[in-house]
Amino acid sequence: MDFKTIFEPFKIKSVEPLSVTSEEQRIKYLKDAHYNPFQLHSEYVLIDFLTDSGTSAMSSKQWSAILDGDEAYAGSKSWLKMEAEIKDLTGFEHILPTHQGRAGERILYGYLGGKGKVFISNTHFDTTRANIEFSGAEAIDIPIAESQEPMAYHPFKGNMDTKKLEELINKYGRENIGGVILTVTNNSGGGQPVSMENAKQIADICRNYKVNFFLDCCRIAENSYYIKHRETGFEDKTYRQIAQEMFSLADGCIMSAKKDGLVNMGGFLALKEQHLSDECTNLLIITEGFVTYGGLSGRDMEAIAIGLREVFDADYLRYRIRSTEYLGEKLYNMGVPLIWPIGGHAVYLDAKAFYPHIPVDQYPGQSLVCELYIKGGIRSVEIGSVMFGKYDDKGKLIPAPNELVRLAIPRRVYTQSHIEYVIEVFEKLIEDKDSARGFKIIEEPKFLRHFTAKFEYV
Repeated sequence: MDFKTIFEPFKIKSVEPLSVTSEEQRIKYLKDAHYNPFQLHSEYVLIDFLTDSGTSAMSSKQWSAILDGDEAYAGSKSWLKMEAEIKDLTGFEHILPTHQGRAGERILYGYLGGKGKVFISNTHFDTTRANIEFSGAEAIDIPIAESQEPMAYHPFKGNMDTKKLEELINKYGRENIGGVILTVTNNSGGGQPVSMENAKQIADICRNYKVNFFLDCCRIAENSYYIKHRETGFEDKTYRQIAQEMFSLADGCIMSAKKDGLVNMGGFLALKEQHLSDECTNLLIITEGFVTYGGLSGRDMEAIAIGLREVFDADYLRYRIRSTEYLGEKLYNMGVPLIWPIGGHAVYLDAKAFYPHIPVDQYPGQSLVCELYIKGGIRSVEIGSVMFGKYDDKGKLIPAPNELVRLAIPRRVYTQSHIEYVIEVFEKLIEDKDSARGFKIIEEPKFLRHFTAKFEYV
């Protein structure tokens, strides 16, 4: 159907009340949270765009399956169902269940990493980079040049620079490359998709140099949508077939099922090679749980098995991508600087361009997330120098490449009227943007500081 109205291809069966607060209340709540939205109580949030991870609404089929969860410690029927679904989707023989994606990252990259090792990605996300660096290894990002131009159009802006990939492998030596990680879609790069051609080129390079090639595939259904509609030769393939083709190029994958698995908790690590699987299985048993449940309950596995099937539904994906684009297009037409084209799971705002009067060492992205909450009760996340900035030997900030704010939209949660409200809040933000103030960090941990750092106004 070709209509202008974007309608949700589902009906509401259960509702949860939202907390409506005043601006005066929100100013107090934010101050109590040390100006870090991660520290806000969810009951104080009206529209929660902090993340699309684990915040989806599950379907009636998923909720029904939960009641059938087999909680046996070993050989659970629910595990066999989930394992079969993942094998069919990925084509990988060895499936390791984990409580979420970062557990798979810790197991795989902890084993392959260590001092002197290097991991290369189109863009590592926060937990991926943290798990790699925690092992003592180095994480290097090589997105294509177009990704650094927020408003420049490119159909696959999430692609990896394959020329740089080969240069880095030669520079460090193939024996020192822990792995090449292709994140689809490229979350930190604006939720931008990766082409099948780019994935094939990476696979060929990795095969040639005998280097491990892994997919971070938590949004692979959304990535498949873009391949079908933007890349020649995929018009007649289903979204699932496209995903299966991309999996066939890799040596393994890690998935946080909290995204395109359409569940609130869960993930997995899937591998092609027996020896690597054996080593990771040892770590899984030590840290997560037995091989047939990992960190999951039987009911979690039931929900994942169904979610991995539902996410490739054509009507769902059309609605998912188009509704995200709708918000981005409205903001773009209002003059809000952002990453173009709009990504699949989120709208990424260019905070540095929105607040040109706030220097990067005063974190314009953090200013924008705070203003969004104060003005409209919208919680979002900074993806800039708070999340990815580092310090030099003298303690001076080395800024991130971009100062972004991500509006990550939960799947099957908010309706069109919620999105219209968000657009209205931005009208107020634009009116008052010259009065926004920067922040300084007054307390932070060594890793993943954006989760728990404390701020105050400069």
